[in-house]
Amino acid sequence: MSKIIYAALVSAILLSVDAVAQEKSSERDIENRIITAVQKYDERDFRKASEILRDVIAEAPDNDAAHFYLGLSGFCLNDMDTAEREMSKAVSLDPGNFWYRYRLAMLYSATDRKDLAISMYEDILEDFPKKSDLYYGLIDLYISQNEMDKALEVLAQIETVFGRTEATALARFDLLLNLGRRDEAYGSLQKFNEEYSSPQVLSMLGDYQMSMYNDSLALESYDEALELVPDYAPAILGKSEVYRVTRRYDEYFPLMETFMASESVTPAGKADYMQSLFRRSDPLFLKSFSAELDSMVNGCVSRYPNDSSILMTAGVYYYGTERPDAAKMYFRRNMDFHPESLSAAASYVELLMYMSAWDELSSEGRAAFRRFPSEPTFLEMASVADYNLGEYGKVLDICDTVLAVSAGDSVTVLNAYTTMGDMYHQLGETKKAYKAYDEALKINPEHLPVLNNYAYFLSMEGRSLKKAYAMSRITVEKEPDNPTYLDTFAWILHLQGKDLEAKPFFKHAMLYGGKESAVILDHYAEVLFSLGEYDLAFVYWNQAKSRNNGEIPDLDERVRVRKEQMKNR
Repeated sequence: MSKIIYAALVSAILLSVDAVAQEKSSERDIENRIITAVQKYDERDFRKASEILRDVIAEAPDNDAAHFYLGLSGFCLNDMDTAEREMSKAVSLDPGNFWYRYRLAMLYSATDRKDLAISMYEDILEDFPKKSDLYYGLIDLYISQNEMDKALEVLAQIETVFGRTEATALARFDLLLNLGRRDEAYGSLQKFNEEYSSPQVLSMLGDYQMSMYNDSLALESYDEALELVPDYAPAILGKSEVYRVTRRYDEYFPLMETFMASESVTPAGKADYMQSLFRRSDPLFLKSFSAELDSMVNGCVSRYPNDSSILMTAGVYYYGTERPDAAKMYFRRNMDFHPESLSAAASYVELLMYMSAWDELSSEGRAAFRRFPSEPTFLEMASVADYNLGEYGKVLDICDTVLAVSAGDSVTVLNAYTTMGDMYHQLGETKKAYKAYDEALKINPEHLPVLNNYAYFLSMEGRSLKKAYAMSRITVEKEPDNPTYLDTFAWILHLQGKDLEAKPFFKHAMLYGGKESAVILDHYAEVLFSLGEYDLAFVYWNQAKSRNNGEIPDLDERVRVRKEQMKNR
């Protein structure tokens, strides 16, 4: 071989080797860039991942992994067009890849194209019949389309491929219930129970027998469940309910002791049961078995002395059984043990309000606001206490604070201005009261409490009756059965000399609670007297006198004067 030919051959071989090396280097570079993009994806930097992957695809348009991860990144960026285009491309490049097809099916489902998702799930199952997640995903899709019968067919496929399990039995039960086939649903559980043992299924069958008033059959199911798992809570609760409903209290309370002592039940679960029991029990049960119930509650408190759900339950129980001091002790303990808990503070402050413990409410409401400065409701509750204590100036101070911290909260600001108007009126500062009401009406021109009070106070002064009439008319149009609003409107009509128009509004007020108010009765009597219906007027005045608790200090004298006037007519 000539030296020239040999040299040419060597050169060609070297060039070929170099080309292969460059190609491998390029492939490794692309692989590394895809790995970097996946890392960015895992770090939730989807934009950077997308940027890297687009560059990769520009160089290697047939790289299925790059298309797939670009699709995933697009999905996370809510760019569904990119997500679908890129995932579809990945599937077309590697149609045998399970994950590509599965993710595309999930995309169809997420974009509410259930038919496409179902079709793809069915196709994937033909190639991957052992993927259990696919079956359950398909069941969920059929349920979302309300195709319960098809969901049942898929469930049957699962049992054919993987065998019957408790999970499939419960899934069939739920599907049959959704189809309204209740007896068949419980029949399927019974059939499963004939072959397999499951405390959950047995407890559900017990519940079913209880609903059918088959107490003895229910007990059999619960007992069988407890033979399998002696501390299985649903079975214990079911069995205890049989005893409670059938008034076998000598067996009920010992079983409840077992339940309350169970380590498998969370404190919250025990609290939920007790609260449910207290709500649905009649007062006679609570009174007759107060010793046993006290023991149940106190036993839980002893086991879980710091648990909020248990302490709250104890507080609710003692308040509901008319022992407010004990209730206050538990609510207070809950708040002290959990100073970071807004609900614990709120429960204690609300209890003080229900108990009319005004001095404590005033101080504790303020203390709670200091711990939770974003919750002006605590100050509002404190202001209720101050109002009942006659400390109107303190109420106004609270309103000023609420206004300062509640900018942007129109409801809270509206309530603050409303309260300020009421308080200024109590203090006799009428101009300030009306100014506060005007501020409230700027926020809500149809705020009925303000419109009513504003109109009523104007009528009491006997001025601006047209303005008062206009405001009051809105209240009776919005709430035509509110006796307070009806009284204000009718009284304004009376002051305008329109007694005939006022009378039907007073009559309507009488039908909706007006007879319980000395003021409304007095006003109606005045209108009747003006219309010459003297006998009926004094009937209502007598009723007003019997209900007057100092609201109308001159009532007796005015009635005496009216009697003298009637004699002279």
